[in-house]
Amino acid sequence: MTQENAKHCQAVPASLDYEQLLRGADLRVTRPRVAVLAAVHENPHADTDSIIGAVREDLTVSHQAVYDVLRAVTDAGLVRRIQPSRSVARYEPNTHDNHHHIVCRSCGAIADVDCALGTAACLTPVDDHGYAVDEAEVIYWGLCPSCGTPDPANPPVRKDFRVCF
Repeated sequence: MTQENAKHCQAVPASLDYEQLLRGADLRVTRPRVAVLAAVHENPHADTDSIIGAVREDLTVSHQAVYDVLRAVTDAGLVRRIQPSRSVARYEPNTHDNHHHIVCRSCGAIADVDCALGTAACLTPVDDHGYAVDEAEVIYWGLCPSCGTPDPANPPVRKDFRVCF
């Protein structure tokens, strides 16, 4: 995210004014943009198809229009795009904090997890290899309460385990 867009990554007020959020990000206010922002805020961690379904409850809109709006509001820092391994892209309204995600290996449910090290500790890798780090992503994997507790004698095996720093 650019410095200019970072100014939009602030806490969203309890009573959301999507038109004001769009204007604050220097985006033109349109019905599809307002509807997509509302859908993301009402359905955190939703995939594109779910967002399209939510928007179409109130508005006739094409798939491409929703994809275009998601790209615009993500680029503007109004929503965050996440894509856990083996998952489609998902969108969330929380762009103002340093949080991570936990994903259920069985059903794919996603929940927010606060950073255990503080607000910016994850942005300081042991060796940055000369990169100018501006974002870090941590994803925890396990089974959600609905999917049950794994058998300690037979834990789920993660074949493509990776650590992202």
